[in-house]
Amino acid sequence: MNHASIWQDEVPILDRKQLPPAPGYGKALASQGYGLYEAVADLVDNSIDASADRVGIHFLSDDEHLRSLVIVDNGAGMDESGLDAAMTVGLRRDYRPGSLGKFGAGLKAASLSNAGSLTIASRTVGSAAAARRLESREYATDFSCGTVERDFARGLLDRYSEVTVPHGTVVRWDRVRSFDTIAKGGTARYLSETVDALDTHLELRFHRFIEAGLRLDIMLEDALSGEISEVEECEPLNPFGHKVTGRRGYPSVFRAEIEGFGTLDLTAHIWPAKSREPQFRRGGPLQDRQGFYFYRNQRLVQAGGWNGYRVAETHLNLARVSIDLPNDGGEVFRLNVKKDGVTASPAFSRGLDKARDAQGRTFQEYLDDAQAVYREGGSRAPERVPRIYPGKGLEPKVRKSVKNEFEEAKGEEPVSFVWVPLPDDRFFELDRDDHIIRLNRRYRDAFNGGRRGGLNDAPVLKSLLYLQLEEFFRINRWERKRQDQLEYMNTILLAAVRTQMDWMMR
Repeated sequence: MNHASIWQDEVPILDRKQLPPAPGYGKALASQGYGLYEAVADLVDNSIDASADRVGIHFLSDDEHLRSLVIVDNGAGMDESGLDAAMTVGLRRDYRPGSLGKFGAGLKAASLSNAGSLTIASRTVGSAAAARRLESREYATDFSCGTVERDFARGLLDRYSEVTVPHGTVVRWDRVRSFDTIAKGGTARYLSETVDALDTHLELRFHRFIEAGLRLDIMLEDALSGEISEVEECEPLNPFGHKVTGRRGYPSVFRAEIEGFGTLDLTAHIWPAKSREPQFRRGGPLQDRQGFYFYRNQRLVQAGGWNGYRVAETHLNLARVSIDLPNDGGEVFRLNVKKDGVTASPAFSRGLDKARDAQGRTFQEYLDDAQAVYREGGSRAPERVPRIYPGKGLEPKVRKSVKNEFEEAKGEEPVSFVWVPLPDDRFFELDRDDHIIRLNRRYRDAFNGGRRGGLNDAPVLKSLLYLQLEEFFRINRWERKRQDQLEYMNTILLAAVRTQMDWMMR
């Protein structure tokens, strides 16, 4: 044989046969490094691909123990064959235009990286409810998939009928691994931290969809009764949502010619110095948030970073660049398997060196302008003392407002509110050990207009008490003067609420 012939473009094939996945591939699929937030975002992606405009993420608890995580949507749904396709590894389906999915692995990899089992129930207009279940142990060895009884599938969908009728899908994770790591009595802290981080992740990644009308909620649900106790409504977190620009002439579009790709437009922004807008501050350390923000099909698939073009530095914290990638980035831009980062070839950096905007400025001049605004504005905004975040008993929108204004005091249980029987001469009591503000149930009606109060009632009263009392939970050394403060606050509030009740009786 001519040795040169083995390098020919066409390789001769004698026969073809279908091979099963290699042993251990199922275990590898479940070890793709999906964190909880990336995995949930991948499933929300699937819901959007199915044309859903309503998606709910439910944390199911039973007696303070978290049991399952459920994602519900009102998308087009799947019939029996669609479910079989969704559960098949590597099946190359006909994805909708605008979909991020390509390889048929995301659903399984995201789910089994985080849970011991995955159940999917779905129905379409015209098809009956159907469901499939994967157990990670069996799936890791033989890729087996269980067909769920139709009555169970219907019951699971009917539990969320407000969303899933006449069509929709329920994805359920059981034996969620991060739930098993919660220390005894630590569920409230876990939920506070996890819901906050998940909320930020989803608000950032899908901010364009939320702006366009997608309703995306995170809920706490009782596993037995189905009662919803908390609803965190995701709001758009636009990383370019500044009210005013940091420098006149920006944002500005830079046009780069990139080898092997073509023309790429980059919209360069400079945030105002010392901005306290949540769109600027939320999402992690500011140094991690500078740089390139890649979008693909309206999803934010990378939030910050310079992709090898330069090293992050504090003086560039105000610089953010929006880039919309086409479906096919060729060999220059590749989306990672978790769809939360972009790998760019050196051709990208070479193209940036020659990029210009309409004023003839270079990309380096843009970076110089961003550094100048940072220096002119001072090193950074004044620090605010980290606060223990509020928890149960305070309206989620108020809690989010607190989180937008203050950094979190890490490792602390949230401050909760509860109405309980107390002596007539007490309006409130503090439980510093368990971080609870107890309110006298006798006076509850005065703040609810005579209506039956709910878990998150009296938001103004509770917010004012939180602002006044939160620091009492951070004090290590309890002094007599602190007790005196609580006493006169109780006295004044009692006088005020009794006056309020007198007015209500007139």
